[in-house]
Amino acid sequence: MDMEYLDMVVNETLRLYPAANRLERISKKDVQINGVFIPKGTVVMVPTYPLHRDPEYWPEPEEFCPERFSKENKGSINPYVYLPFGYGPRNCLGMRFALISMKFAVVRVLQNFTLQPCEETQIPLKLSKRTIFQPEEPIILKVVSR
Repeated sequence: MDMEYLDMVVNETLRLYPAANRLERISKKDVQINGVFIPKGTVVMVPTYPLHRDPEYWPEPEEFCPERFSKENKGSINPYVYLPFGYGPRNCLGMRFALISMKFAVVRVLQNFTLQPCEETQIPLKLSKRTIFQPEEPIILKVVSR
């Protein structure tokens, strides 16, 4: 819990590579938002991937910059444009478990190994155009014991 930089790295990774590129919700009632009428029962899609890379909200959105999520900056992040687990009463039930699991896995791997890219490693990483993000090509790394 005290590994602040690890938390920043995980959050920035989820910003750049969210598990799903969109969220879907069903409107529970008729509503009008910014002049757009949404009838009850309409499936509303929230495009997380484009929101996470929108330069209006994220300066230099394609850059990996964990400092965006520092204690000083975290309060200025609009919760409706950073949605790796959704937001509000319908956000991901397993969010805390997922975050702690990711952090634990990173710590355990990096305690024992160094990861290095190989010649075959695709840099920059290109993602496939599917609902769940995955790389177009396999990620090939050299794992060296510490």
